[in-house]
Amino acid sequence: MPNSTNPPQIDLAAYLFTRIHQLGIRSIHGVPGDFNLVALDYIEPAGLTWVGNANELNAGYSADGYARVKGVSALITAFGVGELSALNAVGGAFAERAAVVHIVGVPSTASQKARLTMHHSFGDGDFGRYRRVYEGFSCAQVNLTDASTAAEMVDWGLRQCLLQSRPVYIELPTDFVQAKVSAERLEQDIRLSLPVAENDEVIENAAIEDLLRRLYAAKQPLIIVDGFAPRYGISEEADGLVRVTGFPTSTTPFGKGIVNETYPNFHGIYAGAAGKQVYMPWVNSCDLIVRIAPLNADTNTYGYTTLTNRNVTVEIGQNSIEICGALYRDLNTKVFLQKLLSRLDTSRLPCLDPYPDLGNMLQIRDQLPAPQSDAPINQDTFWLRVSHFFRSGDIVMTETGTSSSGGREFVLPPQTTMINSAIWLSIGYMLGACTGAAIAQAEQIASGTRPSSSRTILFEGDGSFQMSAQSVSDMIRNRVNVVIFLINNDGYTIERYIHGMKAKHNWVQPWRYLESPWYFGAPRDDPDYPVFTRRVTTWGELVEVLEDRQLRAGKGFNMVEVVMNVEDAPSSLKNLVLMVQKRNAGGPERMRTEKEVEERVQVTA
Repeated sequence: MPNSTNPPQIDLAAYLFTRIHQLGIRSIHGVPGDFNLVALDYIEPAGLTWVGNANELNAGYSADGYARVKGVSALITAFGVGELSALNAVGGAFAERAAVVHIVGVPSTASQKARLTMHHSFGDGDFGRYRRVYEGFSCAQVNLTDASTAAEMVDWGLRQCLLQSRPVYIELPTDFVQAKVSAERLEQDIRLSLPVAENDEVIENAAIEDLLRRLYAAKQPLIIVDGFAPRYGISEEADGLVRVTGFPTSTTPFGKGIVNETYPNFHGIYAGAAGKQVYMPWVNSCDLIVRIAPLNADTNTYGYTTLTNRNVTVEIGQNSIEICGALYRDLNTKVFLQKLLSRLDTSRLPCLDPYPDLGNMLQIRDQLPAPQSDAPINQDTFWLRVSHFFRSGDIVMTETGTSSSGGREFVLPPQTTMINSAIWLSIGYMLGACTGAAIAQAEQIASGTRPSSSRTILFEGDGSFQMSAQSVSDMIRNRVNVVIFLINNDGYTIERYIHGMKAKHNWVQPWRYLESPWYFGAPRDDPDYPVFTRRVTTWGELVEVLEDRQLRAGKGFNMVEVVMNVEDAPSSLKNLVLMVQKRNAGGPERMRTEKEVEERVQVTA
């Protein structure tokens, strides 16, 4: 008779994947390799689906996109060549705070101890080399070499991934895949074991009173919402503050889509020196600016020109709040904002002085005159006009470059998820990320947490498409529903504007993009997975395709190639590039001194 007092035992790989399932992950991205093959046998029994990407870079991009929709994802690669191929993608996830659990199948502990000359290594017996590389690309590293502590170490690594919203790195040696560990810890969901920070009441009350006093006294306030709000779990609170106060509100490029853009006090993206001339002087004269979850990167602050005077600025981070120079540390800012909103007396909020008429983007879009049907499509109004295509629940993704700049002009319906890159800017990322985002969206639709009518819509450049084109194979393999608008302007338009409008290196080989689904094995005449492709060169053709029933449904694989002029670009991109050119040349243009910029960036780093 077995001893009933002994806890049940489970294989380590089964423990790991069960934990991953408990996090809400249902799909595993990655590429098989001889050091992870046995571990892959445990995926399906744990209730998970193997995505199976064409290469590790795209697997990493896809895992990142999945994490930005569902909050956390999992990636599996092989030792050495596999993990290094994924490194660029994991770097982007680290920089922009996407929670990715990266599992690496590594050689057996015996091989490592003997310092054998193994394939995928440098032949010097140093098996910790890649782990040391990943120390700079992950918030925690776990090397599973002791069965007695393995389950605890897995839990610790996963907690760090969730708490810091950044990648973790887990090494799983081949001889530990089937190592026996106690299953007892699985009885408690790892999310329930996360520490809940309890704010010091004295510090919390002092901060709340300080901020309330400033909110009531403000004569010219502004709220700026940034892209780390979802990573910190404060998106709802940020939206609530905007709605309840009625204060003029903008977002950064990274923060677009977090705030309901139909609010009358929403005024689009604040672009500093690259934006409307009337807005920047007004912002600089504000007496209170609340910046929520900021990312003070040059690309997200338009060359730091959107950074504001510290003496009038409130910056709300993940675990701290700085109120006009006074720093309140070790605060759970989600709890702080909830209490702030509950205590906010709207009758004491100021009657606001008039602020610049920045124009309501919804009205501007709806008042656009109908374009000439035979006129070529241009960047000036494309991004506004195509916004008619969006509906609530959609995931809208814009690739770095022309699409990302143009997408800042989008008018988004409520509950739209916007995904872009704000600091890593690895072109080709978004095509790979689209796979993971679409898979995550399908899971949410199946669980009833996202409308069944929602779609994944990607705006991709032709140069970027060529960086990660094998992602199309991943999409078709997994039968994901996507709509891709491929902007074809014969190369790297953003690079042309920075330097070399006619330079040979800024052109790309012209591909027959619309044939890519067939090359990658898309089914023909399959009603369960239809394929729709169309090339448009004029406004009339674009209007017609946007009304197509299949495209609007978003089912299957859909790609519209939108041909634009080589030298055409959104005005926001042109303005930004002028600033980049001056900065690259050491130009003196600055909103404030280098020292002041450095201080502002360091405060919220």
